[in-house]
Amino acid sequence: MTARNTLPLALLGSTALALVMPTATHAAGFVEDAKVTLGLRNYYFNRNFLNHSGPSVQGSDQGQAAEWTQSFILDARSGFTQGTVGFGLDVLGLYAVKLDGGKGSINSGLLPVHGTGNDRHAPDDYGRTAVAAKARLSKTELKVGEWFAVLPILRADDGRALPQTFQGAQITSSEIDGLNLYGGQFWKNSQRNDASREDMSFNGIEGDDFNFGGGEYRFNGNNTMVGAWHARLEDVYQQSFLQLTHSQPVGDWVLGANLGYFNGKEEGAAKAGNLDNKVYQGSLSAKTGNNTFMVAYQRLSGDTKFLRIDGSSGGTLVNDGFTASFDAPEERSWQVRHDYNFAGLGIPGLTLMNRYTSGSNIHTGGRTDAEEWARESELAYTIQEGGLKNLSIRWRNSNVRRDVGQDAHENRLIINYPLSIL
Repeated sequence: MTARNTLPLALLGSTALALVMPTATHAAGFVEDAKVTLGLRNYYFNRNFLNHSGPSVQGSDQGQAAEWTQSFILDARSGFTQGTVGFGLDVLGLYAVKLDGGKGSINSGLLPVHGTGNDRHAPDDYGRTAVAAKARLSKTELKVGEWFAVLPILRADDGRALPQTFQGAQITSSEIDGLNLYGGQFWKNSQRNDASREDMSFNGIEGDDFNFGGGEYRFNGNNTMVGAWHARLEDVYQQSFLQLTHSQPVGDWVLGANLGYFNGKEEGAAKAGNLDNKVYQGSLSAKTGNNTFMVAYQRLSGDTKFLRIDGSSGGTLVNDGFTASFDAPEERSWQVRHDYNFAGLGIPGLTLMNRYTSGSNIHTGGRTDAEEWARESELAYTIQEGGLKNLSIRWRNSNVRRDVGQDAHENRLIINYPLSIL
C-alpha cells in the first residue's frame, strides 16, 4: 500500500492539530500539554556488496543496494483531560518519497519492494497513519492503538526512512517510587519499510498475539536498575529476559555496566518447530571528560538464532550495530568502542563514534566455525543555535565481512530536522 492509499500529509497534519483542540470544559490539560512536531528526515543509503555476496536481482548478483528518500514524520501527542481519569490521543503521520533508486538497487530497507521476479521494484512513495488512545489514572496509563513501542523485549526499529510501529494495548504503572511495571498485548506489526499491518511473526512464521509483561526497579539514586521481562508470541516462541545496569562515579570517571540474560524456546503449537536460544551478555564502559570507552561480550547458546519479532530492532543486544547483530546460533562476539565529544575542543554538537565487533563459532550454512566482523563509524553534528537549531547530520561508514553471508561496504548520510508546531 503506497501513500496514494493513505491520507495526504497536509490532511494528516490538519487532522492531528484538530485532535489537540479543546472539546470540553475539562480538556485544558489535553491542549496545554500537547506537543506536535514534524520531523524532516533525508536519508541516503548505499551498500556495496563484495565478493559476489549480494542477493540476486533481475537474474544476476546485485552489486549494490542504493536508495535516497525524503521522509515526513508528524508526531502529535495530546496531554490528558482533567479529572480523576484523564484521556488523550496520540497520532503518527508517516510518509516517505523516493528521491532516487532503481530496480537494480532495491533492498536498502528505505522503501518497500513490490512485484516478483525480475519485476521487483520500489514504489515512488509509501506511508501510513498510526493512532493510539490513552487514559491515565494516578500514575498508571493505558494505551490502545498503534505506536512506536520500545521495550527491552520488543524494540521497534527506526533505522531507515520511517519507524516500525505495533498495534495493540499496553498498561504502564509507576505507582511505587522507582518501580515501573508493564504489561500488554500486540496484534499487528508494521515494519519500517511497509505500509501494511501484518500478523506478528518470527523468521517468517506467523503467530497469534504477542503477550508481554515486565518490570524495572531503579534505586541507589537511579544509578542501578534491575529488570525482568517475559513475552510469548502465541504458538511460536516464549522468551524471558533479565537485566542489571549500574553507573558509578569514581573521581573524574563514570564507570558503567550492563549485564543481561535471554532464555527462549518454542511455545504452544510450536509453528516454527523446536526452538532453543540463550544469550549471555555484558558491557563495561568508562567515561572521562569527552571520551567514553566500552568493551562488550555476547554469547549465544542453543540451535536457534536470537528470538525477536520480524523487523524489530536487536538494540537490547550489547553487540547490535548498524550492519549486524551477531546473533547467529552459538555465536560468540566481542566489541571495543570509543566515543568522543568535540565540545572539549570547542565544537559543541560534534561527536565521533568508532567500534569494532568480531564474531566466531557461528553454526550456520552447514558450518560450525564460521566467523564475521564489522567496523563501524559515525560522525554526527547537531546545530546548536540559530534558525536551523537542532538540525542534525550523521554520516555512517561501515565494513562487514562474513564467512557465510553478505560482505559489504556501506555509507549512510542522514539529515534530521525537527520542526516544533505546537
